[in-house]
This record gives sequence, C-alpha cells and structure tokens, in this order.
Amino acid sequence: MAVDEKQGTGPVVLVGAASEDWTGDARFFEYSVAADPIGSGAINRVPIERFPASMHQSPGTRLIPLDLSVALGVGYPATSPALLAAFMVLDTGDTLTTYPDSTSELYYCIKGVGSSTFFEPAPASAPASAPVRAALPAPNTGTIGWAAGDFWTLPAGCTTEHTAGPVDGALIYRVTDAPLLSYLGATPGAPRFAPTRYDAATSLARLAEVEHHPDAAGRNRVSILLANSAHPQTLTVTHTMWAMLGVLPVDRVQHPHRHQSVALDLILSCDPGCYTLVGSHVDDDGRIIDPIRVDWESTGAFVTPPGLWHSHHNESGAPAYLVPIQDAGLHTYLRSLDIRFTSAGA
Repeated sequence: MAVDEKQGTGPVVLVGAASEDWTGDARFFEYSVAADPIGSGAINRVPIERFPASMHQSPGTRLIPLDLSVALGVGYPATSPALLAAFMVLDTGDTLTTYPDSTSELYYCIKGVGSSTFFEPAPASAPASAPVRAALPAPNTGTIGWAAGDFWTLPAGCTTEHTAGPVDGALIYRVTDAPLLSYLGATPGAPRFAPTRYDAATSLARLAEVEHHPDAAGRNRVSILLANSAHPQTLTVTHTMWAMLGVLPVDRVQHPHRHQSVALDLILSCDPGCYTLVGSHVDDDGRIIDPIRVDWESTGAFVTPPGLWHSHHNESGAPAYLVPIQDAGLHTYLRSLDIRFTSAGA
C-alpha cells in the first residue's frame, strides 16, 4: 500500500505493486481451433462488395467512406483490414479538410481540377539517446495542384485542405492505411516518403507504350504500376500500398490469378459487358469453379478479397480502364504477397 499524501485520501493500491499475477487475460486453445480463425468463425472474411457510382453523384461537399467495418467486425471505418477507401465530392470552390490518421494517403482525381494544401508540423527534437534512424523526408508543407487523371500521395502527418476549382466541382478517390494503424493501436510517425504527384499525361503515355508493345497481346495485364524512389525494395507507390493504372482491351480476358493482398478496384470507364469473376477454386483448365460475377460500372468500385481466384472480362466493344489499389506494399515487404496465375494467365 501507499498513501497519497498530496490528496490525503488514504491508502492507494499501486498497480503491479501488490501480489497481482497478471493472468486475467490469458487464454489457451488447442492448435486446430486457433490456427484457422477464419475457418472457425473467430474472424470475418473480407466480403466481395460493390460500391455504385450513385454514392457520389448527388451534389454536396463531403467525404463518403466505403465502409465495411460491420462486415469485417471492427470498430473503426475500414474497406479492408488494412485500407480505407472513400469518394470525396467537392462542389465548385469548396474546401474539404482531411486529417492525419495514416502513414500513406493515395488520391486519384476522377473529374475536375483543384489543389491540396498540406501542413505537417515539425516533430519534437529527439533525445540524444534515441536510436539513429534512416534519413527521412523533411517536414512537408506545400500545395499540389491536380486535374482529372492525376494521382498524388501524401505521407504520415499531413493535415490537408482540398479545394475544388471555380468550375464544375471535383470528384476524388482516396485510399489510406488508417485501418492498419487502428488495428496496431499506432499513430502516424515520421513520413516515409515525400508528397508526390503522378501527372495524368505522363501516366497515360506510359500506359500507351505498354499497350502498343509487340508483347502486349500475350500479357495477362496491360498496365503500369506506380512507384516511388523512396521504396526501392517493394517498388510500390507507398511503403504499404500498391497502385496500378490498367486498360482491359476489347474482347480480352485477364485470366485467373490470385494474391494475398486485398484489391480495392476503381473502374474509371467502361461500357456494359465488363465484369470480374471471383471464386475460391479453379479446374484443371484454369477456369474458376462456380464464380461470383461482379459487373463493372464507370466510377464505381468493388472489393476483391485476398486469396480468391479472379479474372477480368471485356465483352463490351470498347476499352475499359481501371485503378486497383492494394495493401501489397506491406505484403511485398513481408514477403507474403504470393501472387499466382493459372497456366493460361502466366
């Protein structure tokens, strides 16, 4: 026991000072019960879910989270266990502020023009005894101007004011790794990369080079991956996220493949007749057995769960464009991405 002399309230038990054995939260499970928590129902599967374009087609400046927290069984907004996607609607001239709750933010401008002004306060000085860390970007304050087709990324610690231009407003797709930090009980720390913009004209020119390459007809994907010089190991757009800009040509199929990252797929443009087939098994010919069909919609999005076979099909008569974003930067670093293709899609 100890006495709080300052308050004079009598004896106070100091946690850990009495004969506590700290076993109250301990649990034990037979191996087969706990080794597969999805199979046992202890943790929820990532659902196959569509988010229609109607979610963002009405006016009114707002952030629209693509929230599957109930389906995932978590107490914070999440589209997948590690990522949160959202549509940002900006009426003409309006400003919407986002706050630092993640280590990585990725934006894609679907339509409109505008700017994002970000503020990152300098961190407090570290004590002399603190371990030496790798060189990181300096605190960032600045403005990124953007237009339709541009991508941009912001690191940890950015409070950002997004402002639409003077004509027609703007629509932005935003993905962050906030759910990962919520699960870890962590807060954003030092930035791992500098703010970066991927110009639409340059991105489309690089995609056109890939599309017109002589080998394009035999490739499973006709696409480019966005990367950042700060991540030479993972070759990804941020240290946790992976982003692709791709085209699915007319009458083409991206044959079945699977990976352990979750894909948040944004469809930029397509005509009716584009769709994805998703299933847990393939037959001896590499076709998905009893697949679920997910029809594409321009400026709509959907979730492809980890570990499931999926193939993309274009029977529309027009090219289709898409932006899949995944937590594959994290998986690549953990050496757990495990991307696989059927023999037809290799």
